Amino acid sequence: MAIRGGDDGERAGDDRSLKRKRIPSQVEESEDVTATRMATIGGNDFEDVITEAQSGTPKSTQSLKLQSSDVLDCPICYEPLKRPIYQCNNGHLACSSCCKKMNKRCSFCQSPIGDIRCRAMEKVIESTKVSCLYAKYGCKETTVYGIESTSHEKLCFFAPCSCPILYCNYVGSYTDLKSHAHAAHSWDEDDLIMFVFDRPLIFSMDLGKKKVVFQEENEGDLLVVQAFKGSEGVSVTVSCIAPMASEALNLSCSLAKINQYTTLRLGLMVKKIQKVSEQMEFEDGFMFIPSYMVSGDHLKMQICIGSEYKYIHI
Repeated sequence: MAIRGGDDGERAGDDRSLKRKRIPSQVEESEDVTATRMATIGGNDFEDVITEAQSGTPKSTQSLKLQSSDVLDCPICYEPLKRPIYQCNNGHLACSSCCKKMNKRCSFCQSPIGDIRCRAMEKVIESTKVSCLYAKYGCKETTVYGIESTSHEKLCFFAPCSCPILYCNYVGSYTDLKSHAHAAHSWDEDDLIMFVFDRPLIFSMDLGKKKVVFQEENEGDLLVVQAFKGSEGVSVTVSCIAPMASEALNLSCSLAKINQYTTLRLGLMVKKIQKVSEQMEFEDGFMFIPSYMVSGDHLKMQICIGSEYKYIHI
């Protein structure tokens, strides 16, 4: 089975250096394909190869290593290979999407490609198990390399979350971040305001600082209220620092801008984010406060936060 030619490697050099590094893991044997264990990189060292030959049987099994997961990626688009995988007569590989884009011509040798399946590589891919990208944050899941691993990582409970406090560079799991915020920031009310679910809280928002960070007293969830001032008024968003996983609480809130004689109130879902962004995403729910309701650089606001859809209809 020809997986890669030398010309493939030269072509991929610079682009592959930009690919994220996956946490190596174990690959289980499937049919006649040898089991492969991804190498654990420590400086320039790799794990020792463990070979266990089974004598007296038609086939022997081996545990091997890969120094890079790049050999499991399409050499053209650099995305993880998945069935169907095609090869040209010279053994160059391509995913089905790239075959169509290249009009069924090999990008390396111009031979026809798109009719001959590389079933050996398909078996390798199907038998390859990788650790979650977030294993160092506590995830113990293993998935098939490629689409399955990417899908898991998007919803992984251990996806890293960044501390929203200004000048704090802490990054950790959802659970660890809550503990960190309580231990490192709860003493300073200028950095962190404590709140309780389903209990209205009035606070002042400084448009110069652009955000206020809250932490729930019992569960420890971290919420961020951000203000984006424009020529027509101020847009206010509410986010929770949490992974997209279903295990993390889904929250809604009632948000109000309070003036002396008027109140603007809106119910909305709290968006889950893993890191605070300085740019507003307008496709998400937000409160718009018209300029005639804004006086000075401080907004008098009220917020009440609860679980699920409790406050979206107020």
